[in-house]
Amino acid sequence: MGGKPHGDEGFAAAYGGGPMPDEAMAGPMLAYASVRTWIVEGRLRPGERLIEARIAAELNLSRTPVREAVRMLAADGLVVTERNRGAVVRALGRHDVLDLYELRARLESYASELAASRATPEDIAAIDEGIRDFGRAIKRRDLDHVARTRLIGEANRRVHAAIIAASRHSRLGHLLSSAVDAPLVFEALREFTNRELERSNLFHQLIRDTIAKGEPMRAGQLMHEHIMQGRDQILENLGQDE
Repeated sequence: MGGKPHGDEGFAAAYGGGPMPDEAMAGPMLAYASVRTWIVEGRLRPGERLIEARIAAELNLSRTPVREAVRMLAADGLVVTERNRGAVVRALGRHDVLDLYELRARLESYASELAASRATPEDIAAIDEGIRDFGRAIKRRDLDHVARTRLIGEANRRVHAAIIAASRHSRLGHLLSSAVDAPLVFEALREFTNRELERSNLFHQLIRDTIAKGEPMRAGQLMHEHIMQGRDQILENLGQDE
């Protein structure tokens, strides 16, 4: 589709976050986006220290923008400061799962209800594009598991972003931006079997169809069930790890 934003700028725009900052913030935002991706995708594991000098060297930045990025990640709840260790990746537990997915279920269900009343043909086309990309990503057997999950995760974000954008609610995108792109969401997608991934995308299709038909209550119910499916998968994984 013409004019579609890409990368971090596209993600911010899709979720109502506005354009990326000017050049003065380019360094901190690069560091923030990079380290956040490493945390979300598991390259940086829970409890692992964030060594500013190492991150700065890898990103070809000074330590100042990295330090600012760490503060931003702490505000997101992804990083904590421990005595004698400094900044470390925060370990997320059962209560985090319950809190995150309760928030998502309530707000994304509401977004789906609004979308069923407000979506344009262009909105439906954007949802369709994300669903197609999700389906194609599932079939990418040529990729390793992390790369394939990354593609699926990107498609998943696009589907949910398109639904939220279709709600025409000025604040929902901002409230949900970090929740949809959280480490727990990537972890759920990584642990899903192919059958579970296909079921997840079937939910996307069903939600899309109810939005296109203008059925607010059904769209909200399906989104709630879809979000709870991801929650249950993560809780099951946490139970196996304990």
